[in-house]
Amino acid sequence: MSEPDVRVAVTEGERDDAFAVRKAVFVDEQGVDEELEWDEHDDPDAEAVHFVAYGGGDPVGAARLREYEPGVGKVERVAVLESTRGEGWGRRLMDALETEARERGFDSLVLHGQTTAEGFYHGLGYETTSDEFDEAGIPHVEMRKSL
Repeated sequence: MSEPDVRVAVTEGERDDAFAVRKAVFVDEQGVDEELEWDEHDDPDAEAVHFVAYGGGDPVGAARLREYEPGVGKVERVAVLESTRGEGWGRRLMDALETEARERGFDSLVLHGQTTAEGFYHGLGYETTSDEFDEAGIPHVEMRKSL
């Protein structure tokens, strides 16, 4: 079995793999409308950085990072396939994303996390900064972390 691999999705194939994970998790599993899942930040010319995680050569996770405001990055679309949850993929994705964010000069990160993942993000040093709100029909909270 190959080593766990999390990388910036630079090729069309890697981006397609990341998008396939997002579709499986958010659209198929959680019922998010496809028109809400895909946005202008997914365009090939957009400034967003996409991440893909591979386990045994197969895509198992995805995430996205973009500038939110000067010095602040926004973590978005963090997804791990249901069949591989609990194996550390979320942490690996976030480690890679935070490393990239630091390299890009971000001082802090903000995210809208599903309330079911709030404990996961707390374990990575994120603090909840909002009351619960609805996003795509799913309860979320805003969270922030200084880098």
